[in-house]
Amino acid sequence: MTHRVHPYVFRIGETVTWKSRWFQHKKFRSYLLEDTMLRAWLDKKLRASHIETVELERSPNILQVIVRTARPGIMIGRGGEGAEKLKTEIQKFIAKIQKQFHIEPERREIKLTIEEIRNPETHAAIAGQMIVDDLEKRIPFRRVLKQALEKISNSREVKGVRIAFKGRLDGAEMARYEWGRKGRIPLQTIRAAIDYAEKTAHTTYGTIGVKVWIYKGDVFEHETHKM
Repeated sequence: MTHRVHPYVFRIGETVTWKSRWFQHKKFRSYLLEDTMLRAWLDKKLRASHIETVELERSPNILQVIVRTARPGIMIGRGGEGAEKLKTEIQKFIAKIQKQFHIEPERREIKLTIEEIRNPETHAAIAGQMIVDDLEKRIPFRRVLKQALEKISNSREVKGVRIAFKGRLDGAEMARYEWGRKGRIPLQTIRAAIDYAEKTAHTTYGTIGVKVWIYKGDVFEHETHKM
């Protein structure tokens, strides 16, 4: 029986770093709860913007939210209206969490940073969301799989890609597991830069799970310090 480890967690401290950056011994539980719920809420709310990741940095008086997206224009809006509205909604959502779980409120300034992703196909989270969008439009899963593999592998920095689907594919009676691969995916090599994401497509036949692995080459010690 194998022991499966999340590719991101497996490489923390080697090729990747934490998505939440802060240290607070006394309020660790409440901060962790806020970060987890805020990240899940933003992923759901900003689904159309194709979010790659949400990073959180905390200081005594500031909470900085860094959102990396393939469609920054949708989030920012005209004259920055969308960004200001989102910042207000984040503040309200955090206050709601604090009230629900009886967390002592803090006066913190919310800083929102929106960063654009230049090559969205090379990021597993965005590629997974694009696949989900196609599946929800009832495009046959084999065509979606083939097109996604071709599109992702065409990028120079991508050395290998693997995509897996699980569920009632094309409305079949029984759920099944289908996958495709192009290139190499060295999952057991810690220095291998593997980008991984899980997404869920909500179709009329039920949910379909989508997993994406993208291998971008090896990261050696002298390159790690530069990142």
